[in-house]
Amino acid sequence: MRKATQSLTVAAIVLVAGASAAAQQTDAMVEWPYVGSDQAASKYSALADIDASNVGRLEVAWTWEPNELPNREFGTRPGSFEVMPLMIDDVVYVSTMYSRVVSLDAETGEELWAFDPEAWRTGPRGGPPGGFKHRGVAVWPAEGNRTVGAGDGMRVFINSRDSLYALNAADGSLITSFGDDGRVLLTENFPNPVTHEMFDQTSPPVVFEDLVIVGSRVPDRIQRRFDTPGSVQAFDVHTGERRWVFYTVPQSNDAFGADTWEDGSWRFTGHANVWGLMSLDAERGLLYVPTSTPSSDYWGGRRLGANLFAESLVCLDARTGQREWHFQAVHHGLWDYDFTSAPNLMTLEVDGRTIDAVAEVSKQGFTYVFDRVTGEPVWPIEERPVDTETDVPGEVPYPTQPFPTKPPPFAAQGVSLDDANDLTPEIHRLAVEELRTYRLGPLFTPPSLRGTLQRPRVDGGANWGGAALDPETNRLYVRTSEGVSPNQVCETDPDLPEVDVAYTNNCPRGGSAGIFRGLGGYVPAERSRLGPIPLVKPPYARLVAIDLNAGDIAWSVPFGEGSRVMRAHPLLRGVDLPERLGTPGAPGPLVTGGGLVFLGGGDPYLYAFDAATGREVTRVATEFRTSSNPMTYRSRAGRQFVVIATGAGPDARLVAFALP
Repeated sequence: MRKATQSLTVAAIVLVAGASAAAQQTDAMVEWPYVGSDQAASKYSALADIDASNVGRLEVAWTWEPNELPNREFGTRPGSFEVMPLMIDDVVYVSTMYSRVVSLDAETGEELWAFDPEAWRTGPRGGPPGGFKHRGVAVWPAEGNRTVGAGDGMRVFINSRDSLYALNAADGSLITSFGDDGRVLLTENFPNPVTHEMFDQTSPPVVFEDLVIVGSRVPDRIQRRFDTPGSVQAFDVHTGERRWVFYTVPQSNDAFGADTWEDGSWRFTGHANVWGLMSLDAERGLLYVPTSTPSSDYWGGRRLGANLFAESLVCLDARTGQREWHFQAVHHGLWDYDFTSAPNLMTLEVDGRTIDAVAEVSKQGFTYVFDRVTGEPVWPIEERPVDTETDVPGEVPYPTQPFPTKPPPFAAQGVSLDDANDLTPEIHRLAVEELRTYRLGPLFTPPSLRGTLQRPRVDGGANWGGAALDPETNRLYVRTSEGVSPNQVCETDPDLPEVDVAYTNNCPRGGSAGIFRGLGGYVPAERSRLGPIPLVKPPYARLVAIDLNAGDIAWSVPFGEGSRVMRAHPLLRGVDLPERLGTPGAPGPLVTGGGLVFLGGGDPYLYAFDAATGREVTRVATEFRTSSNPMTYRSRAGRQFVVIATGAGPDARLVAFALP
């Protein structure tokens, strides 16, 4: 696993490094110490060595391969490579699909050390659909916006499955004074017993003062009474002692929010996970926590009510875990519209007011903007009546949902026959015929027994990649997926393990029925007559710039060339297709002081856009599809790199680009 592929010979590296040092000797090293660049999740770097005038000259400087393979003995396999690396003191820190931690030389990609928590031994059942994945690590201590470095006692934290590990940044060894010989079990002292098959971690921790704070991921396939509630836990960085815990489902009848669970359903309902990324206002000690849908995602017949704190943004006191304020974006969720993006923190100038704000981009295509201290919306958010008609027994959809008045939605919402794909007359005819077999309607149209077509899709809109903020302009850049998802519920197959709800999404038109693949009672998805051709018009992904001072969309452009399988379909033979059909996906962007927005995810390219106009400046090829958020840094030698994870499983690569 110690392999670093360099694009230049050793002699050439020496010559280039020498020339770089002479030309840029005043250029200081610039780190990327958090997965989002900073605790405020800006995904911004002031670096401007690479700009529109030279970005087209980017080339691969080095690659690194995790070399992780499926394990037949334990039935586990590595999934998509989704890491957002850190760079501190000229060292890159990476988490792999199997949640190994690896440190690399920032200039060459040479592997320095590796730690393996052996997550592959835990079996496949607790892992995400598509294989194991992990998105990054956190370090302690952090001073301001930089860390002290491995030589000064820095610790690296990795939350792998049901455990939290503390490592010495100098050599990757376990810090035995933390927890039990360097490990803390994350599933102890919960309201209900929790096994490692019920608990997982895919997003990195947050470190604040002497605390390391982690969220939770209870697999969606578990849909039964007394499944595990979502949680945020804080542990002492020195000893591993749990200092506080916040449950996203109230745990007593007197707790705030318990009255939003009718018939005391808080007692046995779980999930409302915190599987996405959290953000921190370190100066105020405020932690911003996005939460997901309660169990089960698409049928809530035994959890009637609004269901706090599911699908909410919750602000916690980072020192104590006490709730400061919250906002619920989806009442009684039935669409899998989890909050997954790391909230962005910024200071806005709105109508002559200076506001320290927090903004959350969402799967449903809204941007929710609040005063980060009080939780008051910067612009009004209106409770509006929504369609509550349902043919699903026992279901009672919530009568209203929140709609921000500003900014406008950044993704298309709702489906009608007017949206039918019209790339050719034949495709349009087939699309209209198939659309007529679904229930169609605006955003928040409930699931149905025949299948509701929902837009945005179950994976967004925006997803875990989130948005990038340019603090100089207060423009927020977000990638959005523009397709549709079927949302059907049906009677639960009695052979389906760990599911005891009456209705579930294990249906031919289930919203994400793939979560049950490989289990008894699994129902394969119905195939569209159009195959890989979507039922609705392109583009299927966009990059959108939102002016947060004005509360408006600055620009919106198609992103990605789209599915190559779709382009090769016989129904499109000879058709002059748009160059950018759009490539959906979860990863988000990076914005730099060089006036560029970098973005990947789905295509085998790293794209660069003009941040001011949305013009696609260039794209640089990768061997495999890009699969995570890009990051950037300047090494001690004075060279700016742009790094992005690509591929999945055995094809995973970390690719570093730089100027020649």
